[in-house]
Amino acid sequence: MVSTATVLQPTTTNRSEIVMSRVFNFSAGPAVLPEPVLQQAAQEMLSWHGSGMSVMEMSHRGEEFVAIHAQAEADLRELLAIPKNYKVLFLQGGAAAQFAMVPLNLLRGKSVADYISTGQWSKKAIGEAKKYCKVNVAASSESENFTYVPKQAQWKLDPGAAYVHITSNETIGGVEFHWTPDTGNVPLVTDASSHILSRPLDVGRYGLIYAGAQKNIGPAGLTIVIVRDDLIGHSAATTPSVFDLKVQAENDSMYNTPPTYGIYVAGLVFQWLKKLGGVAKMEQTNIAKANLLYEYLDQTEFYHSPVAKEDRSRMNIPFTLRSEKLDGAFLEGAESRGLTQLKGHRSVGGMRASVYNAMPMEGVQALVEFMREFERQHG
Repeated sequence: MVSTATVLQPTTTNRSEIVMSRVFNFSAGPAVLPEPVLQQAAQEMLSWHGSGMSVMEMSHRGEEFVAIHAQAEADLRELLAIPKNYKVLFLQGGAAAQFAMVPLNLLRGKSVADYISTGQWSKKAIGEAKKYCKVNVAASSESENFTYVPKQAQWKLDPGAAYVHITSNETIGGVEFHWTPDTGNVPLVTDASSHILSRPLDVGRYGLIYAGAQKNIGPAGLTIVIVRDDLIGHSAATTPSVFDLKVQAENDSMYNTPPTYGIYVAGLVFQWLKKLGGVAKMEQTNIAKANLLYEYLDQTEFYHSPVAKEDRSRMNIPFTLRSEKLDGAFLEGAESRGLTQLKGHRSVGGMRASVYNAMPMEGVQALVEFMREFERQHG
């Protein structure tokens, strides 16, 4: 019988092969994960902390996984300074499930909800919410191809709205809220999927925050929900139990089997972030990465950034080339350099570089260097 220790210890040659096979992955999600996290997950794959089990094999109610779950929540609370009167839930269904869960839980007898439309994900959230209530689109940038965030002075909020919903970073269009709306006593809700943990977040300004994990947190399949206590317990009578925030909160996110491995990997990412210095330190790095690429885009006429400068995302950076006919050659050349997943979303075309927390500065530097070279050859 081969010992666990023998299986888990890679040789120097194997480690070298692993490093050499890594690319700079600019995918919008599922996205790049920190290499130290992947290494630790690999080392613990067959036996987590000497338990003789993979985390994927553990009972979600066993003491091993309960400890993993508790540590992950504690670390996330520390990273985002989450107030005590907020519940943290680890759920399934992605952000798309939250498009329905939010109105089902937060209408609280009201019939109207305000939504700010800043991109494709806002539109999807609006479309789902219309099944449960009247949606007041209080502001929209669709007439300008979702290239900016409408100033709050332009919003036309409904005084009877149950909540105000924003998508604080639009993954497809590359538009980001760099400010927090003031909605008074009306709960502010945000889909923060593609920029959560990239910068400090004043959780107390929101009623509910939700985020799919597959950008900055971990593998696809896990969704984080941070919700204020007083907003729990008011779900519509027809709400499925797994969609009821009260049911999930009372069962510590374990009304049904939670995405155990996703929670485990998220916990490793949280620990990685803490070792780096937390989200404030991470924000500094993210600003530097985004500035490097945007500064190049702004000084060339060969490439174009469509988003208003004050609303540009630090996480998702779309750009176009002078001619669409060059797109294929650009992508092929980038692939040959180990720069992958740069093709823009099918709804907007062009290119998109997603530079999440785990994308190293070296990746952005390599991309800009390739872009300069491609411009010299085809400009």
